Amino acid sequence: MSQEHIQEHVDLIAKHEQEFLAHRTRTERIGDSVASFAGSLAFVVLHLVLFAAWVAINTLHIVPIRHFDPAPYSLLGTCLALEAILLASFILMRQTRMSRRAEERDHLMLQILLLAEKEITAVLGMDRQIAGSMGLQKVAKDKELEQLSQHTSIEDVAQTIKESLPAE
Repeated sequence: MSQEHIQEHVDLIAKHEQEFLAHRTRTERIGDSVASFAGSLAFVVLHLVLFAAWVAINTLHIVPIRHFDPAPYSLLGTCLALEAILLASFILMRQTRMSRRAEERDHLMLQILLLAEKEITAVLGMDRQIAGSMGLQKVAKDKELEQLSQHTSIEDVAQTIKESLPAE
């Protein structure tokens, strides 16, 4: 496969991803930004600094601020619980959207695979005919090639898979 052909595929995939990102709503963009920041080292460092400052302000007499949340820091605990609820919501929203995108990709992949199966079946059929017309009867009459060049029923394959998998 030529480098140009590969680049066409890469460009097409990148275009689809850019379109998907461009069609996000404003809320989805904000949610993605929050979830992305929450998964960064900067988020962890910021929280460590804030926690240290909170504890220092409420225990030490370094800064001239009245202790507003004495140990065991119940206000800090409440703020963290609220933050955890909000972060979990943002992360779940992002995961839901990413799951939806993965399902779209799976559907596209299934369509491509079904088309490829149909094309390969047709090519095998033509190859068998060419082999027969060239006097290569052993190849033309090969049982495995004959079976592979027949239409594959997707419903039958799905049913066989369903029957073969253990029950949940």
